[in-house]
Amino acid sequence: MIARILQNSIQSRLFKGKAILVFGPRQSGKSTLVEVILKDQDTFYLNGDDADIRDVLTNTTATKLKAYLSNHKIVFIDEAQRVPNIGLTLKLITDQMKDVQVIATGSSAFELSSQVNEPLTGRKYEFMLYPLSFGEMVQHHGLLEEKRLIEHRLIYGYYPEIVTKPGEEKELLKLLADSYLYKDLLMLEQIKKPLLLSKLLKALALQLGSEINYHEIGQTIGSDNKTVDKYIDLLEKTFVVFRVPAFSRNVRNEIKKGKKVYFYDCGIRNAIIDNFKPLTSRTDTGALWENFLMSERMKYLRYHELTASHYFWRTTQQQEIDLIEETSDKLLAFEFKWSKNEKPKFPETFTANYPGTQTKIISPENMEEFVG
Repeated sequence: MIARILQNSIQSRLFKGKAILVFGPRQSGKSTLVEVILKDQDTFYLNGDDADIRDVLTNTTATKLKAYLSNHKIVFIDEAQRVPNIGLTLKLITDQMKDVQVIATGSSAFELSSQVNEPLTGRKYEFMLYPLSFGEMVQHHGLLEEKRLIEHRLIYGYYPEIVTKPGEEKELLKLLADSYLYKDLLMLEQIKKPLLLSKLLKALALQLGSEINYHEIGQTIGSDNKTVDKYIDLLEKTFVVFRVPAFSRNVRNEIKKGKKVYFYDCGIRNAIIDNFKPLTSRTDTGALWENFLMSERMKYLRYHELTASHYFWRTTQQQEIDLIEETSDKLLAFEFKWSKNEKPKFPETFTANYPGTQTKIISPENMEEFVG
């Protein structure tokens, strides 16, 4: 069993009078994590995928819930995003059943967050569980072993099933990409054209590491800017991709409205374009390395409860920096380089206009400083 960093954080919040919500992509290990935490405890398990469970939990009352749940210390609602008005139900349990700890997992921020934010204001702890992280695998089998596997991770990613079943990566990733990418999305009324969604994902995968243009993508897939923006937003809210905006404060020729799109997992990205070639045979190694570091940095910050805003920086003269990280008291600039032979310099245009910025080059040699 690979230990998850969030385990202690969630355990320490049990029985504090608040609901515990665990978000994240499908198959990232949410149910397994909660089951490990609740092992040997009096737990009532409910699955939101089951129609009869949805009926019990939808438009209910405190009296009905007490009759159904009060004999248990912990109520675990899995796939809670499938339950209509789940936020109100969680609020009733939290407010009216003080001795009961409710834990809910959900694979769709679009559905679950929008339902729980207002009803559960001040009544919830939220956690985000990603696929396995570099830091978790280092804890599992050591830094040296995990660094030996970095090329493998860039190709096949960090989904638990992929990591724990060596030799089956290609087949499992293709199955995972299909079910994981589409199950939540196709349940949403906003997705009218599944084929368009598939084309968009492939276009985004092929532009990994590059600034994207909604108009150009729309022309490529046969759609308009608004639909492209809407579908990317839904892909974000179901934990398939995330966007990083351009950084612009002082310099006249900085790009101000650009965006990059990264995948939460390199393996899923490669499955979308059906490319599992070794790095020595690829032309996108730099983009994969950039995607890997961006997603791992996000995991590291989130798991350690650190807050930062992320941007890329570019000028109209094509000067660029891979990542600008802004915290409340400092600005950090990072360049990501896979090859030992690359000796990048940070553009003087940036360093002159943003004095005091800490700069760092991240390569396989020092990556543990960046992603834990």
